[in-house]
Amino acid sequence: MKPQKQMPAARLVARLDIKAPNLVKGVQLEGLRKLGDPHAFALHYYQQGVDELLYMDIVASLYERNSLLDLVERTTANVFVPLTVGGGLRSVADVGKALRAGADKVAINTAAIKRPQLISEVANAYGRQCMVLSIEAKRRPNGQWEAYFDNGREHTGLNAVDWAKKGCELGAGEILLTSVDREGTASGVDHELIQAIASQIPIPIIASGGVGQFSHIQQALDSGAQAVAMAHVLHYKLCDLPTLRQQGSQAGIHLRSLPRL
Repeated sequence: MKPQKQMPAARLVARLDIKAPNLVKGVQLEGLRKLGDPHAFALHYYQQGVDELLYMDIVASLYERNSLLDLVERTTANVFVPLTVGGGLRSVADVGKALRAGADKVAINTAAIKRPQLISEVANAYGRQCMVLSIEAKRRPNGQWEAYFDNGREHTGLNAVDWAKKGCELGAGEILLTSVDREGTASGVDHELIQAIASQIPIPIIASGGVGQFSHIQQALDSGAQAVAMAHVLHYKLCDLPTLRQQGSQAGIHLRSLPRL
């Protein structure tokens, strides 16, 4: 009998949406509420055992700039888990600045939609593992999903599943898949969306949007995600990371475990 292949450890990711100096949170990416200093939240989640952090400048594409570099430098001084940065990155040069500030990966949505070749350029310059394609998906009346940009405000006309496949072909090493319909609701993930894309691509998916309890994490992983990004459930203390990890262990889920300095 052949030994079973060991599945990669699942990852718990804290998502922090940033507007100017503040951590913010909305529902379906709208109605943003200020919550405080994002670095303080990031440090707390690191100390609680998060596997990765995700910083998203949610107005960067609107104003054509990314203002997170100072925050990234401050965070990486005392937080030692992989950090993904997104928002307003429009070129290989922009990506280089984010990586030099301390980011490990970049998440790109708007600029990739406007010029898909950017995906290949980033992957060629810094490695496929660095290039995360961010897809903001909304379900359409026909049951399919459309990819949006500008923080879920602007239509693209692109089928989200087809766009994920093309992004993978162009060199994306990972997909950050945000269900705009579920984002901020804590009502559960869009497992059909995750399944639809996971069945078509060989690269990892970070599922974002809708987590309110551990069962939603399990559903995302069972649907084909390799990581789950959480915001509402952590920011509003519906559940903390140690509890989620304990529940994962009890459910037999192999979660990544990083040493803490």
